[in-house]
Amino acid sequence: MVRKRPPAARGAQPPSTPQDGRHRRAEQSRQRIVEAMLNLVGRGDMNPSPAEVAAEADVGLRTVFRHFEDVDTLYREMAAHIEAEIIPLARAPLTASDWRDNLMEMVKRRAVIFERIMPYRVAGAVRRFHSGYLMADFIRAARLEDEALRSILPRDVLRDATLVAALAMAMSFEGWRRLRQDQGLSAKQAAAAMRCAIQGLVKAL
Repeated sequence: MVRKRPPAARGAQPPSTPQDGRHRRAEQSRQRIVEAMLNLVGRGDMNPSPAEVAAEADVGLRTVFRHFEDVDTLYREMAAHIEAEIIPLARAPLTASDWRDNLMEMVKRRAVIFERIMPYRVAGAVRRFHSGYLMADFIRAARLEDEALRSILPRDVLRDATLVAALAMAMSFEGWRRLRQDQGLSAKQAAAAMRCAIQGLVKAL
């Protein structure tokens, strides 16, 4: 006679298995590797090697390649992490009723976003000419910036292709990076310079 197992108590969790423990440890190692990459790039290392990432994460080099088959895969994970953080701010509705006020609100918002993503975006730019994924991601980010700008401009402004292109350039990440890195401005000064450029472009409209 086969004895039936007593029914599990309602709400009881199934017992953990060795596979569960290995899975948790693997996920913890993966998270440490991603955090190490974020930390290194955030501190200014624009092209950390797998060995540097392994040392920062306190894992073996084999562990890095076990979770990430190549450096591009790790860059993808880093980009996804940063994007998930800034998307809620980027997609939050603008609050002004006038398009000019919305434009200035967007400038203020982009200054915050660009400052947050700058080291990671620059790190990706270093490698994008050797990575189809990173190049496509770079182009996608620029396209999203332009689409967001166009979505708040009135039709008469959109008809002026030169003006739209000038606005897009003045509000671009590349413009922010130049102000911060090449010209050495503080984040506050760079935001003021961006506002000044946009105000000058729309002043005559």
